[in-house]
Amino acid sequence: MAAPFRVALSGDFRKPDGSPTFPDFDLAPLRSAPGLEMAFLEAANPLRADQIADFDALILLTPRFGSESIHPNGRLSVVARFGVGYDNVDVDACSAAGIALVITPDGVRRPVAVSVMALMLALTGKLMIKDRLTRAGPEAFNQRAQHMGVGLVGRTLGTLGVGNIGAELFRLAKPFDMTFIAHDPFADAGTATELGIELVGLEDLFRRSDVLSVNCPLTAETRHLVNAERLALMKPTAYLINTARGSIVDQKALTRVLAERRIAGAGLDVLEAEPPDVSDPILKLDNVILAPHALCWTDQCFAGNGAADVRAVIDVQHGRAPRGVVNRQVLDLPRFRARLEEYRGRFGS
Repeated sequence: MAAPFRVALSGDFRKPDGSPTFPDFDLAPLRSAPGLEMAFLEAANPLRADQIADFDALILLTPRFGSESIHPNGRLSVVARFGVGYDNVDVDACSAAGIALVITPDGVRRPVAVSVMALMLALTGKLMIKDRLTRAGPEAFNQRAQHMGVGLVGRTLGTLGVGNIGAELFRLAKPFDMTFIAHDPFADAGTATELGIELVGLEDLFRRSDVLSVNCPLTAETRHLVNAERLALMKPTAYLINTARGSIVDQKALTRVLAERRIAGAGLDVLEAEPPDVSDPILKLDNVILAPHALCWTDQCFAGNGAADVRAVIDVQHGRAPRGVVNRQVLDLPRFRARLEEYRGRFGS
């Protein structure tokens, strides 16, 4: 009888009482897949190599997966990250070990784009301010004319990055009759043309945007890409939105700009330190909307992420290259191809 294909899930997919952290992540397809066994790891951060020694695949939530997590036996073939961010994974270590790193762009594309739209509408509509006025009694209520919102027709929506999520944001924003601009060295020109996006230089993006949304991954090149110099280029009436990763923005510089009212406001689902220290000055500002890196967390988002990860590991089990591979060079490595061939022989294609 062929040895089973074994799938590990990082321990944070379960609560201490053993119940699922995210009930919308449907594990039934894994539990019922022929020839497949699944197990939850004990909580550890970073994950240890001995924990993963007997597994072919790993579905990973928040723990770090680095070189110390890779067992020398070479059994692990795929790390399926639950989401699109992978700053908790050492990509180079995975590539060196012949491990494919998979993310779930289809699961987050619409939910994150909707989150950006929610922040844009809340900021330009002065939603938080108007909520406070309504709760504070007649005197505050009668101040509503001092907090006029900003209409979006003809305004410029800019994105830093126009990949999976950035493109979806522009699709959702189409009915608002805005002007679309973006900066992305890797942008697909055909997609930009199709969506009516003008591709511009980085400084131009900051100068022209009325709403600027950060939609790029965190890398060594993008860390603090939104810095004091670039924030200084923005209009005093402009808004910055970040739903990507906190460290793409120099948060101290942004806090100064917001405190000095040099831009109109910001919407942040991500911060440089998560959770933030309660004394962090950005928490005291009234022109920023904050969320705990969870604005896109919906039943549909988590169901989609889970389904994509399940599909990826079952594809590998049957010797098929999974979708959403970050380090695509691994797919051409002889040892990875040999593993897929072995899986095909054991479980069929």
